Amino acid sequence: MFIYTARLNRRRLAAGGIGVLAAVCALAALLILPGRPVAGAEGAVSPKGVRTAEDRLAYLGSYGWLVREEPLAVEELQIPKEMGPEYDDYLALQAGQGFDLTKYAGKKVKRYTYEILNYPTGETGVQASLLLYRNTVVGGEVLSPALNGFLHGLAMPQTGGQSPQPGPTANTAVQETS
Repeated sequence: MFIYTARLNRRRLAAGGIGVLAAVCALAALLILPGRPVAGAEGAVSPKGVRTAEDRLAYLGSYGWLVREEPLAVEELQIPKEMGPEYDDYLALQAGQGFDLTKYAGKKVKRYTYEILNYPTGETGVQASLLLYRNTVVGGEVLSPALNGFLHGLAMPQTGGQSPQPGPTANTAVQETS
């Protein structure tokens, strides 16, 4: 039988204990707290907690978009309280992405519009817009403002070199507030 004795310095013991505690807390935070997954089979990062310009760029980046860092426009818009049949296509576009704009009827949102730099067809001037209510993305689209332009969801199209079909304009579901 062996007996080992050691003399412990209280400061070193306290520092070691704090280090171990910090490591355990960091590991627990990684396992318990929801992270922002990289886009892949699951899709984009969480639409919640989008507070900063960096968060908006990361959100668009999760769909594969490379955009200019400065938005082309930041607008305050109001979702109409009542949406008639003229909004059906736009609401369907948003619903197809998991967004329900009807939950925000009558609410003011901010629209951040960015220029896309890597549209698959090479087309320039294509824009991505995000609708945010507080710190949550509640809608979004990619559009070409060109004559006979197009409108589609945030997902990168698999077009094989052709532009998507023309769609409803981005302004059909929201109204600019004064």
